[in-house]
Amino acid sequence: MSAAVAADQTAVPYLPRGVRLKACKVRGATFLLAPERAIELDPIGVAILGELDGVRSIEAIAADLAAHFGAPPDTVLADVGAFVADLAGRRMVEVR
Repeated sequence: MSAAVAADQTAVPYLPRGVRLKACKVRGATFLLAPERAIELDPIGVAILGELDGVRSIEAIAADLAAHFGAPPDTVLADVGAFVADLAGRRMVEVR
């Protein structure tokens, strides 16, 4: 499943019910929380997940991030696709 998600740039990712981003002021970190699971995110992960709105495709999200950070679009697209695919494999992101 995850390889298919990474290959499908038109897939629309979103956080499923019960999964959310949570900033921890004490630790100065942001976490992706799911039932009985938590992942500490780096700033890149926070930027990607902050763009998931359930409307825009992986391709559109990557294009926006590339423009915002002045990064090569192809590299950002590959990174966003792989990141979303990994989290989809862990059932922390869903795609349609």
